[in-house]
Amino acid sequence: MKDIRNYKQETICVHAGTKETPEGSIVTPIYQTSTFKFKDVNHGASLFKGESDGYIYTRMRNPTVEAMEDAIAALEMGAKALGCASGMAAIHTLFATVLSHGDHVICSEAVYGPTYTILHDFFTRFGVETTFVDTCNSEAVQKAVQSNTKLIFIETPGNPSVVMADIAAIALIAHKAGAKLAVDNTFMSPIYQKPILFGADYVVHSMTKYLNGHADVVAGIIILKDESEYKSFRKSLNLIGGVIDPFNSFLVHRGLKTLSIRVKQQAENAMIIAEFLENHPKVKWVNYPGLKSHPQYELGLKQMTGPGSMIAAELLGGIEAGITVMNNIELFQLAVSLGGVESLIQHPASMTHAGMGKESREKAHIYDGLIRISVGIEDVNDLLSALDNALAMIP
Repeated sequence: MKDIRNYKQETICVHAGTKETPEGSIVTPIYQTSTFKFKDVNHGASLFKGESDGYIYTRMRNPTVEAMEDAIAALEMGAKALGCASGMAAIHTLFATVLSHGDHVICSEAVYGPTYTILHDFFTRFGVETTFVDTCNSEAVQKAVQSNTKLIFIETPGNPSVVMADIAAIALIAHKAGAKLAVDNTFMSPIYQKPILFGADYVVHSMTKYLNGHADVVAGIIILKDESEYKSFRKSLNLIGGVIDPFNSFLVHRGLKTLSIRVKQQAENAMIIAEFLENHPKVKWVNYPGLKSHPQYELGLKQMTGPGSMIAAELLGGIEAGITVMNNIELFQLAVSLGGVESLIQHPASMTHAGMGKESREKAHIYDGLIRISVGIEDVNDLLSALDNALAMIP
C-alpha cells in the first residue's frame, strides 16, 4: 500500500492509522492495559534501551493511541504526532519542550483564554516573557521580534472573533529570527487548513472539537513537522504526564472517519446562517471566512480550502442584546466548546470573557455584543428559525 498521505483526505480520514492485527480487525482494538509484558529479561532491556520496537507502559506508548496519532499526523501532513489528555495538555507540553528560562514568545491576542493564562501567569514564573500582538497584522509580529524570541504561537482563525493570521508570512518571520512557529488549528481542522504546508513547525488541536466531533471526549494533540524533534517531545509528555488514554484515543480515531463529511455539512450550514445574519437588521457585522465582507477573505482563500463553521457576529444593543439572545435561543445549545455535530452558541462578554475588562476584551476583538456560533449538522432551516426567533426578542 502506498503512503497514506498520497491519498485524498477523505480516504485518509477512513483508513489512516489502522494496522494489520493477527485477528484481522478492521478497527484498531482498544488496548485497555496499563502495562505490557516482556518475553524475557533481554527483551525488556532492549525495549528500555530503545534497541527494539515495542511497548512498555501506556503512559509511554500504546497501540490504540499510536493508531490515532498516526492518523492525525497523516491528515496534517506532519511527521509524527503526540496524543494528549486535553488541548491544554498539548499546549503545555509544547511550551515546556520548546521554551527555556530567558526565552521570548510572541502570541496572538485573539487566542483561547487558558493559552493566554498559561503564558501570562505560569511561564512568566519560569523566566519566559510573552508579547501578545494582533497577529492579523504581520508587521506587528515582525516588530515584536526580539533577539531571544524562541517561539511564535498563533491561533488562526482566532477565538472567539474568527480573525485570521497569515501563516506563511509569519513562518518566514519566525524562521528568519531563528524561532519556531506553532499554530493552533482547532477552529479549522486539517480538512480545511494544513499549517505545516505553509511553514508551521508545530500544530496543536483540541481534539475535543472537530477531530472527535461528538462532544464526548476531552483530548489534545501536537503534530510535528520534523521527526527529529519527536524524542524530546515524547520525553516531555511522558514526564509531565498529560497523556491520552486508550479509550478516548479509540473514540477520536472513530470520529476521524466521518470528519470530512461532518465539517463539509457544517460549513454548508454555516454559510447560509452567516448570510442570514449579515442581512439581519439587529446584527452590526458578521465575521465568517466564507463571506466576502470578512476583512481577510482573500487570505482565507490562500491558506484554507473551506470556510469552516465558526461564526462571530456583533449584535446591536451590546451586552443586553447578547444576554437576550442567549436566554431565548432554542435548538442551539448554550455552551462553550465547538466543532461537534450539535450547534452551540455563547456570548463571550457575559460568559467566557466576563472577567476581562472591556478595554482588554476589545483589544482581542471581543466586543460587548459579540456572539460566537459553532454550527452543527442539523437541518439549516430549523437553525435559521431558532436564530430569527431569538433575535426578534432584542428590543
